[in-house]
Amino acid sequence: MTKERAIRKDENVLASSLAELQIVTSSTARNLTLARTERGLLGFELPAAVRFYQQMMLIRLVEERLLDLFSQGLLFGTTHTSIGQEANAVGVINALDRDRDIVWSNHRCHGHFIAYSGEVEGLIAEIMGRVTGICGGRGGSQHLCFRNFHSNGIQGGIAPVAVGSALARKDEGAVAVVFLGDGTMGEGAVYESLNLASVFAAPVVFVIEDNEIAQTTPKHLTVSGSIVARAEPFGVRTFAYDGNDPIAIYELAQEAIGYVRAKSRPCWLYLRTERIGPHSKGDDTRPAERLEQARARDPIPPMRRRVANADEIDAYCLNVVDRAVESAAAAALARG
Repeated sequence: MTKERAIRKDENVLASSLAELQIVTSSTARNLTLARTERGLLGFELPAAVRFYQQMMLIRLVEERLLDLFSQGLLFGTTHTSIGQEANAVGVINALDRDRDIVWSNHRCHGHFIAYSGEVEGLIAEIMGRVTGICGGRGGSQHLCFRNFHSNGIQGGIAPVAVGSALARKDEGAVAVVFLGDGTMGEGAVYESLNLASVFAAPVVFVIEDNEIAQTTPKHLTVSGSIVARAEPFGVRTFAYDGNDPIAIYELAQEAIGYVRAKSRPCWLYLRTERIGPHSKGDDTRPAERLEQARARDPIPPMRRRVANADEIDAYCLNVVDRAVESAAAAALARG
C-alpha cells in the first residue's frame, strides 16, 4: 500500500491543539464576499472547535427540521439529508477558498451548501418553494446554484462538469471539488472524468463519501474491489480517512487541496462515513444492528464534548432555524 493510499483513522491522526488550530479563512482575505450575517452563522471568528461544532449543529438542525416539515406536507418534491455526514461537509468546505474555488454537490447537498454559504434561510425557503429561496423556489432540495456552489441529483453526472469547470478556471488558481458517494462507483461518467482529469491535469478534488449504502442497497451488493484504490490506475493521487473528526478531515482536505492547487493535478479524497438518517424520508431498510453501528459513529457527540459552551451554541442554532422557517413560511410561493 502506498503512503498516499494509507487510510488515516481517528486513533492515528496527529493530535492538534484546538487552542492553536486556526482555520485559514479566518485570518486571510478569503471569503470576504460572504455577508456579515453568513460569516457569523459560519463562526469565522470563533476558535476552530467551536466553529466546526456550530456549523455541524446548523446542518443537523436544518435537516431534522426539513424532515419534520416534509411530514407536515410543507415541502415540495423530495429531500435527502446528510445526517451523520456533517463532519465531511464542514471539514472539506472549510479547507476551500470560497472566493474562487468551485463546489459541485449531489442530491445529498444541504450540508455542503450550509458549510459553504451559511444561507440557512435561503435554503429552507428554496426547499419550501418560496420566492425568497436561493433559486427563487424553483431548484428545490437537489438543484442549488449559489455563487460558486452547484448541485445536481444525477448520480455521478456532475463529475464531468466539475472537471470542465476546473479546466476553465485553472489559470485563475481555482480548484473544483466534486462530492460523490459509493453509490456512484458504478457510473461510467465518473471514470471518464477521472481519465480526462488526469490526462488534461485538471485541478479537481474527487471527494468520495462512502456511507456503505446506495439508497437501500448495501455497498457489497453493487461495488467490487477497493474504492480507496479506484483512482490509482489513472495516475491520480489518493488521500483517505476513516473517522468522524471534522478537524482531522479538515487537515487532510487542506493537504489534498494544497496538493491539487500546487501541482495542478487531480486527487481522490476518500472519506469513510455513516448515513444515520434514511435515504430520503422514511425509506431505511437497514437492520437495527447496522443502524446502531451507524449511530455509534455520529460525529456530533464527540465534537460536543470538546466545546465548553455547547448548550449556548445549540440554542443559537435552533433560534436561527426557527426564524428561518418562520420567514420562509411567510414568503410567497414560487410560480411556474
